[in-house]
Amino acid sequence: MRQTLFRVVFDDPWAFWKTDPATGLEGVGIAWLIGGVLLIWLAALLIHARFRWQPEFTRLAAFAGGAIGVLTVLGLAGMLPAFSFPIFGYGFMTLVGFLAALGFARRQARRAGLDPETMFDLGFWLLVPGVIGGRMAYLIQYSEQVFAGKQGGEFLFAIINLSNGGLVLIGAILGGAAGFFAYCHRHGVNQLMLADVIMPSIFIGIGFGRLGCLLNGCCFGDACSLPWAMTFPQGSVPFGVLADRGFIDPEAAATMPLHPTQIYSSLNGFVLATVTALYYPRRRHDGDLLALGCILYPMTRFILEFLRNDEMGQLGTRLTISQFYSLGILTAGVALLIYLSLRGREATSHFSAATPTGAGTDST
Repeated sequence: MRQTLFRVVFDDPWAFWKTDPATGLEGVGIAWLIGGVLLIWLAALLIHARFRWQPEFTRLAAFAGGAIGVLTVLGLAGMLPAFSFPIFGYGFMTLVGFLAALGFARRQARRAGLDPETMFDLGFWLLVPGVIGGRMAYLIQYSEQVFAGKQGGEFLFAIINLSNGGLVLIGAILGGAAGFFAYCHRHGVNQLMLADVIMPSIFIGIGFGRLGCLLNGCCFGDACSLPWAMTFPQGSVPFGVLADRGFIDPEAAATMPLHPTQIYSSLNGFVLATVTALYYPRRRHDGDLLALGCILYPMTRFILEFLRNDEMGQLGTRLTISQFYSLGILTAGVALLIYLSLRGREATSHFSAATPTGAGTDST
């Protein structure tokens, strides 16, 4: 795990890799960060433009070059503050997942005959409510540990403090769904058709997001004796939780070997993305892919929950809150599949009844 990937250093903008001897925190100069982002963005634009130069490249390069130049001058003059800010692993992988999902959604939109640029607008209608929904679910589920001993400003800051993760995926899905339906209503879009277009992208986002969980240390697994089991060091999220529950000695160096459920969940997301993407051209009705996703994901999530150890059973059962959510989503997926099937049969029967026998044939 690595909750903080690295820090971005301001006072030494050209530091390629710098370690603070007092804190041991590692960082990179802001100039290198801007240059790296510039190169990655230019590569993406070149690929998107099929290797044809466009004016956007020049404007972006001029802006980044100017920023690097100003930072260099200020750094040499000693006018930059001794300041650094962290790049968190969880947030970084969430961003990567969002961008990867958005890129694939644009590809799917083109295949469906839609304007790919609309996916940018839709993406933010999903992202903002998704983060709000995921955070609300987390605060409800872990309210005691989040708000313990906090009052006033600390209480309010705890609500929005996402530095160590703090999102529940099921809540994020429900929040994103609310944003999706609001977008479709506002723009008069066929909801079932658009849901099929973006379904593989949702699972791509889940795949990358779960890697963020691995870096953060949340969503950890139960004890495991398999060769690929993982341990987490003292001070990590799993260590703290397991020590509080009395499963490990608080003075131990690390946890016992655990199932890497974050990796299991990430692979599950990418597999479901592949399955839904391959099924897309074979669907018979708008909404088929949505129903498939609402059936496959909760089934796999329900099973994976038995390998996790970060949540306890709810309502006097061994089932976690995520498993109860999964049962609800599975029920909705099956209901949607039945509805689409019945509606398809009804449309076929109406068409047959409205077509006279022998219509369309040539008789002499």
